[in-house]
Amino acid sequence: MSEIQKISIALTREQVAMIREAVDSGAYASTSEVIREALRGWKLREPLRTAEVERLRKAWEEGLASGPAKPLDFEEIKQRGRERLASFRKG
Repeated sequence: MSEIQKISIALTREQVAMIREAVDSGAYASTSEVIREALRGWKLREPLRTAEVERLRKAWEEGLASGPAKPLDFEEIKQRGRERLASFRKG
């Protein structure tokens, strides 16, 4: 097992209450166990968050590269939607 090191962190009252509630309920044996579990979850989610940020960055860049915005003709959009729906219903 890895060497255990103690650190000090600052939490809000609400966060401390959540941790204590998790321990008091028996879901976790200690406050340290709650924090370690939270860190494991963060480690799993971080690559997904990073990928999502990159996806959004690319979409933003593609939008900028596509040129200036143009006015939309909502009647034309609705008509195309109706045509697609009719085509879909026909089969």
